[in-house]
Amino acid sequence: MLEHFGKYLLFMSTLVVRGESPRILFNRTIDEAILIGINSIMIVAIVSTFIGAVTCVQVSYNLTSALIPRSTIGFMVREMTILELAPTITSIVLAGKVGSSIAGGLGTMQITEQVDALEVMGINSASYLVLPKILASLIVFPMLVTLAMFLSIAGGYVAGTLTGALTAQEYITGIRDAFIPYNIVFALIKSVVFAFLISSLSSFRGYNTAGGALEVGAASTNAVTNSVIAVLIADYVCAELLL
Repeated sequence: MLEHFGKYLLFMSTLVVRGESPRILFNRTIDEAILIGINSIMIVAIVSTFIGAVTCVQVSYNLTSALIPRSTIGFMVREMTILELAPTITSIVLAGKVGSSIAGGLGTMQITEQVDALEVMGINSASYLVLPKILASLIVFPMLVTLAMFLSIAGGYVAGTLTGALTAQEYITGIRDAFIPYNIVFALIKSVVFAFLISSLSSFRGYNTAGGALEVGAASTNAVTNSVIAVLIADYVCAELLL
């Protein structure tokens, strides 16, 4: 484990050595942001909407006391969504989609010697291929998490009103009750941390692929596994330090 961690740190240090010009880096980052962000909107929208709906229904099912106002359902959906469900579940989903795509793409380039071709041309392949992916993830992930927050709360609203668990006014009262703006900041900080971990770990696994097609598949699997574990550990660390 220490050996892999050392290799990971050395790999990250190569990203800033002999870097590309700002113009090339900017163009590459925009291209990667489109691939990572635009292509992930649909899956993020579906997952977050139904998570909000399910959360609302389950909180309503367990809220049996007549002494607790029904607006508490909206309050619980908002708190669970902002603090945990939107940033963490969205990042885990993106670890499977984006992480495997990054590792598979870099792994394929490695075994087909495209990376070696870049090195022969005097280009720092790590900086040219990996750094834009990390920067794009840092930009796009907070946007996707913000979208997930909105859609999750909206999904809870639709589920709660359609099932008759509570009225629209009760839900709106609940999501406005005792709101703490710092929770939004906390969620966005977590999304940035998760973005860095997912993109860098997946790039590390893909870039260091050696062998053939089987090894590319193994690299993608390891990238997703490592990213999910890293996200869960970072989730606890962030909560411990920032809350």
